[in-house]
Amino acid sequence: MAFFGAIRDYSRQRDAADSAKVDFVELFFDLVFVFAITQISHFLLHDLTLKGLAESTLLLTAVWWVWVYTMWVTNWLDPATAPVRTMLFVLMLAGLVLSTSIPAAFAGRGMIFAFAYVAMQLGRTLFMLWAVRHHNSTNYLNFVRITVWLIVSAIFWIAGGAALPEYRLPIWTVALAIEILGPAAGFWVPRIGASSTTGWNVSGDHMAERAALFIIIALGESILVSGATFSEEEWSLVSFAAFLTTFVASVAMWLIYFNVGQSAAHHKIAETDDPGRMARLAYTYVHVLLVAGIIVVAVSDELILDHPLGHAEAAVIWTSIGGTALYLVGNLLFKRYVNGRVPLSHLVGLGLCAGLAVICPALSPLAIGAATSMILIIVTIWEYWSYTQRKQQ
Repeated sequence: MAFFGAIRDYSRQRDAADSAKVDFVELFFDLVFVFAITQISHFLLHDLTLKGLAESTLLLTAVWWVWVYTMWVTNWLDPATAPVRTMLFVLMLAGLVLSTSIPAAFAGRGMIFAFAYVAMQLGRTLFMLWAVRHHNSTNYLNFVRITVWLIVSAIFWIAGGAALPEYRLPIWTVALAIEILGPAAGFWVPRIGASSTTGWNVSGDHMAERAALFIIIALGESILVSGATFSEEEWSLVSFAAFLTTFVASVAMWLIYFNVGQSAAHHKIAETDDPGRMARLAYTYVHVLLVAGIIVVAVSDELILDHPLGHAEAAVIWTSIGGTALYLVGNLLFKRYVNGRVPLSHLVGLGLCAGLAVICPALSPLAIGAATSMILIIVTIWEYWSYTQRKQQ
């Protein structure tokens, strides 16, 4: 009987004071994704074309999807228990294989990437089925539906890995689209029907903290890139100015997310009657835009540090301005959902990005980096001032 379903209940205890606490093994698990994000940013840096952008987008979304599905599972299961902890260690090993295959995922290691990805997605889901079968019938049925969707997507992941590199992107796009549409469709399966978010009894505090920690991971990778690149440059006032510009941008991005938005969302998801619905939209879908923006800005940081002076190339322009705008869009959507209104500061920031795009061909990479950093600072100050004004009313 234990083979087909766990006798002991490994679920998180919702009533305990520290039931939503992020366990150390979860943080240990996240280290794999520090490496994965670094691999993706380098992948994009080495191919700053539309093709490279499309492939990097797919790789990032796939990595995010592995992580976010695991976040949901550890929201329901207690990672302090031995079986759940062991499952995370196995996922870490598969995640390292996945991450190391990223540079050649669209070349000679496509099948390795596909097998590692499918093993993580299906292996974790089958473990969840085993863990909840005798203890949570609603979640068990939910993961039966998820298993069906992941089996269908796995066919396309493996087919893409086996295909010629030029056909891999469209095939994997279909696979990823299936997995992205799954939560929105409630993982609908014939005869079984669809899951309801009201049945996804998640811990809002844990969900908010886990998502925030991933943003820290992405920002940390950005700082690592800047520091590593600066350490290899010949130090001068110009190179130090470029380094300072990239650091200020990272701090401003941290403030835009954590100063107002994250704390408000944390309270809302903890108090809402349907935390599963908010977790699905705000933390599963929207947050990947924030991570993407941070990665693209990290690429622009490295380009600016390498060549701070002279006329900016197209790659510097679209990574610096595009990455900044993407990060602002992600925050705008996140805060719009949480607060019920669009922050004016973010709209102004996007307008300034559009204006900068018009004049940036005449600017140096350092000037563009300084301008985008200033835009982020303006958004930070404006939003915080508006927040304090509302609190005083």
